[in-house]
Amino acid sequence: MSWVDRLMPWRKLREQGIMGMNERNAGFTLRYNPRSYYPLVDDKRITKQLALDAGIAVPALYAVIEIEHQLENLRRILADYEDFVVKPAHGSGGEGILVVTGRSNGRYRLSSGLALTEDELAHHISNILSGLYSLGGLPDCALIEYRVDFDPLFDDVSFQGVPDIRTVVFRGVPVMAMIRLPTRVSDGKANLHQGAVGVGIDLATGVTFSGVWREMPVDHHPDTGGTIAGIRIPHWEDILALTALCDDLTGLGYIGVDIVLDRTLGPLMLEMNARPGLSIQIANRRGLLPRLRYLEGLNAIPESIADRVALARSL
Repeated sequence: MSWVDRLMPWRKLREQGIMGMNERNAGFTLRYNPRSYYPLVDDKRITKQLALDAGIAVPALYAVIEIEHQLENLRRILADYEDFVVKPAHGSGGEGILVVTGRSNGRYRLSSGLALTEDELAHHISNILSGLYSLGGLPDCALIEYRVDFDPLFDDVSFQGVPDIRTVVFRGVPVMAMIRLPTRVSDGKANLHQGAVGVGIDLATGVTFSGVWREMPVDHHPDTGGTIAGIRIPHWEDILALTALCDDLTGLGYIGVDIVLDRTLGPLMLEMNARPGLSIQIANRRGLLPRLRYLEGLNAIPESIADRVALARSL
């Protein structure tokens, strides 16, 4: 690196097309995402219903707990489900999510290996209702939903939790994707800021090619030792089409879409985000700006999903 680059590292980042937080906010989220549409993605109940109405597969919703009084019937509400996920409807960054993998001696066994009593689980849900994990700290509700049985393809590159595929979609065209692999440090959650591994995916082929963990390049999963490059993501054509379709559901022009792969149900849309993070650039080792500027300069975006997928693969 030259002395100029050492003194002004942002010049190098700019040359590589790296987009910063301020540029994302001013140039894309504020410009292309009308504020009135934010509830469509900030409330996971609404997002799930929008997807179902459009024929998009999502994890089944078992129950919704909206008030403290319902916690008195928690045992009855959960009686039919051996495993499930508890999450805040307005949560972000994976905060407040509990993955229950089974029961043992009257306790709820979590993916982390911990076991909660019914009172402890009720206390956690009460915290969700109070808004402890919600955007802006506002009162929230808790969703009880199907626990994804992730595709065995990821057995060697995931620790306990469920990997998900984050795709940034601009003007209805997928522009960059990565798979997020849970680790011991991330407590089985697929969020990079909590310690998950981010792995870039080639849009044209659906094959992984590079990884980053805690801002350092990695070739192997830190817990399992599995090789993270060269994994061909199954159903890639369907995943690109599904993410392109999600843009039509919300009217938001710049979004992140999270997809999980269930071993029997295939791709499921987990949630959408109106303010997707920028770490996807680190995982892909390239910036978003050239692709975003290219699409921004097009007079028209193809209407058909198939044509948008073809455009994404050409980026």
